[in-house]
Order: sequence, then C-alpha cells, then structure tokens
Amino acid sequence: MVKYPTVLKYFQTCMNGCLIAFLLAVPGYSQKPKKGNTSLPVVSFEQKPGALTILVGGKPFASYIYEDEKITRPYFAHVKSPCGIQVTRNYPPQEGDPKDHSTFHPGIWLSFGDINGYDYWRLKAKVEHEMFVEQPKGGPGKGTFVVRNYYMSSDGKDRVLAELAKYTVLVRPSGTLLLINSTFSSDSGDIIFGDQEEMGLGVRVNTKFTVQYGKGHITNAEGLKDGAGTWGKASNWVDYSGPVDAKYVGVAIMPDPDNFRPSWFHTRDYGLMAANAFGREALTKGQKSAEVIQKGQEFHLGYGVLIYCKPGKVDIENAYQDYLKMRAN
Repeated sequence: MVKYPTVLKYFQTCMNGCLIAFLLAVPGYSQKPKKGNTSLPVVSFEQKPGALTILVGGKPFASYIYEDEKITRPYFAHVKSPCGIQVTRNYPPQEGDPKDHSTFHPGIWLSFGDINGYDYWRLKAKVEHEMFVEQPKGGPGKGTFVVRNYYMSSDGKDRVLAELAKYTVLVRPSGTLLLINSTFSSDSGDIIFGDQEEMGLGVRVNTKFTVQYGKGHITNAEGLKDGAGTWGKASNWVDYSGPVDAKYVGVAIMPDPDNFRPSWFHTRDYGLMAANAFGREALTKGQKSAEVIQKGQEFHLGYGVLIYCKPGKVDIENAYQDYLKMRAN
C-alpha cells in the first residue's frame, strides 16, 4: 500500500516536469541566466591566411595582419571608428596621403627600434607569428585573442625573445577600446631595450584629420597642443582627433600606469603619435636608457587605444578613467 506523502511527492514531481517541458517549448525561454549585456554590438572575427578581420556589430573595425611580405611585424590596419570613418592612414598610402614611412606606419603597431641592437621598427629584423595561443573569441561588447610572436635576429637564425600578446576589443560608451597587453621573455639571454624615438606603441592617423594636412589637433592630458606642445612630454594620454565628413573622429593612446615607466610621446603634425617609455635621451635629452630584462624574467607592457566618433569632442579624461577600470579584461 502506497503512503499518502509518497503519492503527493510523485504528483509534484510530475507537475514540475510538465511545467519545465512547457517552458522549454516557449520561444526565448532558457533555464540558464543570461550573462552580460546582450544589447551591446557583437564583436566577431573572420580568419583568412595571414590576417584576422575584426567586426563590431557586423561592420569592419580593423584587420590584424600577422603575415605580410613587406611589413615583417604584426599590425592593425584599416581601423575604423564606430560611425565607419577610418581613423588610420590608408595602407598602402593612397592619393591624397603623404607617402612617408609607408611600411613603417601601417596603422596601429607595437614595435622597437632597438632590442639587443636589432631594429624591428624599421623592419631590419623580423617578428615571426608562431601561433594563436587562444583562438579569437567574440561576443556582445567584447572579443579577444592571444598570439605568440618571436623576435628574430637580423639574419633570421636566432630567437631573440618571445612575446605573448593579448588583444581585447571592447565596446564602451565613448567608443571602441582596443586593449594591447604584451609580455616579453627570453630563455637564451638578457633582453636590452635601447633608447630611440622609434620605440613603443605607434599610431598613424587618417590624413584628413592631421594637424598638417587637415583640421585636426593633438592634445595631451595636460592640455598641451599639437606636435610643438606635446612632443617629448610624458602624459597619461594623448588624443589625435578632428573633423572628417561632418563627423568628429579620433584616436587616443593611454599607456597602462603599471608599465615600468610613464611614456613620453613622439608626436608629429603629419599624423604620427607614439607612446615611448624607452627614449629618455632621445625625447628628453636625459640620461640614456637601457632597460635590461634578465634571462628567464618577464617584462610587461600594456596600452589602451580608444577609437571614437561623436557629434562633439569626447571627454578623453573620462574615457581614460574608464580604461583604468577595464584594463584587466
């Protein structure tokens, strides 16, 4: 004979099962709670040989190029603002673009004119892409991928150092935020970062909003203006922006305050800005810098690059505070 409590428990189990089956049949219902803000534009990726196309909301944001016969180091090209206007100079330069440094300045890049005497900035030594350590992963408002590169000797025979580079694309209220975080190490010997103007994170902006060829301006966190005011100055951020096709677009570089030293900025009215923490003598006429990373140790560099398009000028200081909160992503 079955006891009453057992019958009740059986009845409740059946009812719960029927309810769950019914709800699962309802379109849009899920037992799992939704994570994140699904209303944000989705960051996605399309892989091709030697290149990765990054899309935000289904529209091209940038191309990450890691195999190129002419440019022997990875870089971001054809970087576009949220309104579709390109913020980097065309690569290769087109009619209306100045043709200087056509391969040295392809868009956005991290490179160095002197590591152990080798010049990667001017493409005299190669940076080899080995692999995607973490495959591109997209989603609402965020996308990431991780690569490992080897910096080679000029003759291509020796690995000078390894770089583990993580790239994160974030959709933020102020625009699209590109996080660049690289960790350098060597098991074969010490790494010595030298002292030059051409060291660090560089951006070559769209000719149309340069100081020299357009109606743009360079501004740093202290309010100094253009190449004459910002060149050689250390700052939390530098913004290069101006009007293009009745829109206001710009790019801001924000070095991570956890870097080994604040960055001085190599800024030019023709369209270049670079965050350089190594060129103490080259940029300030101070004591010559030689940053030594001992064999087996790790050395980290991080940056945020904000790409934006707004009806009015973006408050870069607020965007910088947002970057400080997001840089661990």
